[in-house]
Amino acid sequence: MRLILAILLLPLAAQAQDAVCPDAPDNSARKAEIMQSLSIARDQTEAGFLSDQLWRIWTAAPDAEAQRLLDLGMALRREYNLAGSRDMLSALVAYCPDYAEGYNQRAFSAFLAQDYADALSDLNAALAITPDHVAALSGKALTLIGLARDDEAQVVLREAVRLNPWLGERVLLREPVGQDI
Repeated sequence: MRLILAILLLPLAAQAQDAVCPDAPDNSARKAEIMQSLSIARDQTEAGFLSDQLWRIWTAAPDAEAQRLLDLGMALRREYNLAGSRDMLSALVAYCPDYAEGYNQRAFSAFLAQDYADALSDLNAALAITPDHVAALSGKALTLIGLARDDEAQVVLREAVRLNPWLGERVLLREPVGQDI
């Protein structure tokens, strides 16, 4: 059913490319507040609550059309329609090239398809827009691991864990002798 819906909505995605995406609201102060709280969270439950707040900020698209494309791209991915997901998220990126989450979500779809080169490209684009996007950083680390670039992955993962000490991917860190995580 969703595939049929996606096919029917694809022309609307193409129309979105002709429209102008507004700037996303400036949530930097709220995000900084959450990141500060995350760095001193007392336990996994508190950290999870704060991480959910970050996700709400990241996935709040600049307008209704961008939100529709994001939501549909993510829904298609949940159904493992990775090609359809990437198409919808590509329409989002074309419509809102300055919206980091479009790239981050498209990278996740590429990662699941084991297209690590495309995933890495999108993660780099997301991080160029939002350098402290913890999910994009951890996604980049996982993608680098997928590309057998483990030393680079460790550097990126350390940055992600520095921003969110409760990040689940922290278990993948190799602790160098004499250096704290």
